[in-house]
Amino acid sequence: MARRAVALALVTLVGCSTILYGRNPNPADDARVDAGRLGAGLPRVASPVADPEHIIHVALFTGASSVRVSATGPWQWYEGDGRTFLARGQANEPWRVEHNGGDVRAVRSDGMPTAWKPRALVARADDSTAYMLVDGKRYRGELRLEGSDTGLVVIETVGVEEYLRGVVPLELGDRAPGDSAALQAQAVTARSYAYTHLEEPASSDYDLTAGVLDQVYGGVDAETDVGNAAVTATAGIVVIYGGRVVNAPYSSTCGGETAAPSEVWHSPDEPYLRPVSDRIPGTDRYYCDIAPRFKWTRTLSASDLNAAVARYLSAYASVPGGDPGLVRDVWVINRTPSGRVGQLRVQTTLGSYILRGNDMRYVLRNVGGEILNSTYFSVATERTTSGALARLVLDGRGYGHGVGMCQWGAIGRARAGQDFRTILRTYYPGTALGVVQ
Repeated sequence: MARRAVALALVTLVGCSTILYGRNPNPADDARVDAGRLGAGLPRVASPVADPEHIIHVALFTGASSVRVSATGPWQWYEGDGRTFLARGQANEPWRVEHNGGDVRAVRSDGMPTAWKPRALVARADDSTAYMLVDGKRYRGELRLEGSDTGLVVIETVGVEEYLRGVVPLELGDRAPGDSAALQAQAVTARSYAYTHLEEPASSDYDLTAGVLDQVYGGVDAETDVGNAAVTATAGIVVIYGGRVVNAPYSSTCGGETAAPSEVWHSPDEPYLRPVSDRIPGTDRYYCDIAPRFKWTRTLSASDLNAAVARYLSAYASVPGGDPGLVRDVWVINRTPSGRVGQLRVQTTLGSYILRGNDMRYVLRNVGGEILNSTYFSVATERTTSGALARLVLDGRGYGHGVGMCQWGAIGRARAGQDFRTILRTYYPGTALGVVQ
C-alpha cells in the first residue's frame, strides 16, 4: 500500500459525482449503503453529497500497449463521455483496444474497428449481473480506457465496498474462517485508505492504482467467501482519530514491534502511529512470529553488493560523478526507538554515504532486484585474507515498512481470540471507529 499518513474531516468525505457513466445499478450483493452488523452503535459519518453511491476509480493498468476487453454478458462501447454509443459487444466476445498517442479505438475479433476517438472509450455491461473482462480477468464496474503517449490507462469505476472485496484477500491472503477478525481489521484499514484518497485533490482520472503503490486489487477473481464476509460485516467502518478519518497504513510483518512513520519514511509522525510491541504477554514469542519472513538472512557477495550500490545508491544519496566506487565497509550508525536501523553508512573507495530509513531497503537489493525485507536488521561483514570485503550478511526480522497494523500480527491476534476492534485499537492507539454512509 502507499505510504502517506493522511487525515480527512469526517464531514467532507467522498465528493462523488452523481453521474456514474452508466455504472451497473444496484448490484444484488452491494453492501455499500447500509452499515454491516459490526457497525451497530458506531457514530455515523455523513457524506455531503446527495448521491448515496460511494464510487472509486481504480487504475488497473497504466502504460499498456493494448488490452483485450469483453464481458460475461451483452455490453456496449461508448465515447469518452460515457453516453454516446459506438458499438455493441456480445458475451465473451473479445475486442482489442489500441492507442495512437492520445487517441484510442476498439477492434472487434473479426478485425472491424471503431473510429479513432480522442482520449478515451468507455465499456459497460448491459446487465448488473454481468462482469467486464480485461485480459480475461473479471471486474464488477464499468471500464474507461484512456490513451496517452506512454500507453493505455485502464480505469475501473466501482463502489468502494465492491472494490474492497478484491483487496482484502490479496492484502491478507486466502484465510480460513478462524482468521475472520484479522480480515475484518484489514477491511477497515483498506476502506480508510480508500476514503482518504477519494478526498484528495485529483491529479489524474483515477484515485488509486491496483498495485503495491496503493493497495493490491484483483477484481472479482481475487474474491473469497471469507473475505467478502469480512467486507460485508464491516461495511462502511473506518478508522478515525481526533474527529477525522485517517489513512491507517499496514505492512506484512513488524518483526516484533511496529514503527513510527519517521523511522522509515521522510515524513512526520502521527500520534496514532507509534511503536507498538507485538509480544505475546507473559512469553518470549510474538503474535507475528508465525509469518514466513519473521526472521530472515540476506547475504550479498562483494560483487553483488557493488552492483547494487552502483545501480541504486545515486537515487538516495549524492554521488559526485555518478560513480560511488567499490564498497569497503557497511555499518549501522544508529537505531530507531523500535530497534530498526535509523542510519546506515556505506564506505567505498570514493566516499562515504549515509542511508536513512526505508531508503536502505531500495539500495541493498539482491541480484534479482528484490528490495530488502525491512530495516529491522543487524550487519556482519566477512573479509578475504587480504582484508577486502568478501560478503555482507544481514540478519533481520519482519517484512515491509512496519508502520501501523502488522498483518501477520493481526492474524496471530485473531487466532488468540481478539476481535477486530481490539486489533485496530492496539495497532492504532488512541483511534476510534465510525461508519461512513
